[in-house]
Amino acid sequence: MLEKRDFYINGQWVAPSAANDCAVIDPSTEEACTVISLGAQADTDAAVAAAKAALPSWMATPPAERIALVEKLIEVYNTRTEELAQSMSTEMGAPIDLSRSGQVGAGSWHLDGFVKAAKNFEFERPLGDHAPNDRIIYEAVGVTALITPWNWPMNQITLKFGAAAIAGCTMVLKPSEQSPLNAMIFAEMVHEAGFPAGVFNLVNGDGAGVGTQLSSHPDVDMVSFTGSTRAGTAISKAAADTLKKVHLELGGKGANLVFEDADEKAVKRGVLHMMQNTGQSCNAPSRMLVQKGIYDRVVEEAATVANKVEVGPASQEGRHIGPVVNELQWTKIQDLIQQGIDEGARLVAGGTGRPDGLNKGYYVKPTVFADVNNQMTIAREEIFGPVMAIIPFETEEEAVEIANDTPYGLTNYVQTQDGARANRLARALRSGMVEMNGKSRSAGAPFGGMKQSGNGREGGVWGLEDFLEVKAVGGWTPEA
Repeated sequence: MLEKRDFYINGQWVAPSAANDCAVIDPSTEEACTVISLGAQADTDAAVAAAKAALPSWMATPPAERIALVEKLIEVYNTRTEELAQSMSTEMGAPIDLSRSGQVGAGSWHLDGFVKAAKNFEFERPLGDHAPNDRIIYEAVGVTALITPWNWPMNQITLKFGAAAIAGCTMVLKPSEQSPLNAMIFAEMVHEAGFPAGVFNLVNGDGAGVGTQLSSHPDVDMVSFTGSTRAGTAISKAAADTLKKVHLELGGKGANLVFEDADEKAVKRGVLHMMQNTGQSCNAPSRMLVQKGIYDRVVEEAATVANKVEVGPASQEGRHIGPVVNELQWTKIQDLIQQGIDEGARLVAGGTGRPDGLNKGYYVKPTVFADVNNQMTIAREEIFGPVMAIIPFETEEEAVEIANDTPYGLTNYVQTQDGARANRLARALRSGMVEMNGKSRSAGAPFGGMKQSGNGREGGVWGLEDFLEVKAVGGWTPEA
């Protein structure tokens, strides 16, 4: 069993200030795969102090040099992909093939996207032709706390790190204590790429400890958090006393609107998208809204697709889903499946308990409910597991009403061959993202939501802007 007890602070690995061990559990086996140390206030203070000390010189570093260091990091990243894949597969349960492709690939994809966006970004620009002596300067927010989740670890770390580094911010990363190993490998890569001491720091910890310490710290200028809406609310309250900037990417309860003219692959695509990463994605299409003319056929097809989804250990190669991350999540999902049954939804695939042949590990049956209404618990709460609810609708207007009747607003999906209808829905659906007919967002598109799905945007130009302050300068003297 590995032991990862050190933190990365001010360019070096240092021992924690106090013994506070935490076992990381392999969800495929329910056994500890590593032991880490959780930080105390002294560790958080040391990391923030290092970031604060490094800030002036890093802010003053020309953007081209900051971009070049991120490019170097991408080179280093690409030499350690198998280590990253193995770590994420073991600690959070992503099947190894998904870990190698989606989980690891997301990191380099986002870093590369920030490099491309930054090379065309004007950090200093004229206000306009009407004001030749005014300038707008985009300046780093300052010391930033990056608090990341366990479900897509490298995806979230790189979305925050890439933007912050290029913007000129210094950072303290607190990865999820459920999946810390990949973050520690990432810290090693940042060191190898040659980032100056103090620009990037890592302290392991839980939300109640290091997470709260960073959120309330007077020398932290911004918190960028991805996780649950409940935790986002707590972070916002902790940050309020110091009026720091808070960027939140939170939960979702996405609707997938399937119309009678949907393409023949729409249902299978929707079910498999829901089950990807064992349903542990905030943008999962967890509510399938189906027009009544095709409702019975869609329910039957969705059940057939779900019943064919295989479940197995994360270490096993092939196309299957792995376990959910821990016992707490497993129990929550089981309770919600039972609530769906108790509230009268029709179970057409899956159900409670582990899949056949899997007596150990946090495995969940791929589950589909039909005849759900939007007031049932399984339609209201983010389940964060492989559970999908099918809800009937008659008209386009009713579909929009159901889709928008949720406290969340992250991603919605539309399946129709009517282009005018698709465009109407893109405008009418209250979510930060809308995807049509299986077409995902392109490189550089912003990721983020509305309502209780958070604020701010990650990726591309919008991701950079979230880590920048806007400074207006009057009476600018043109430089010779």
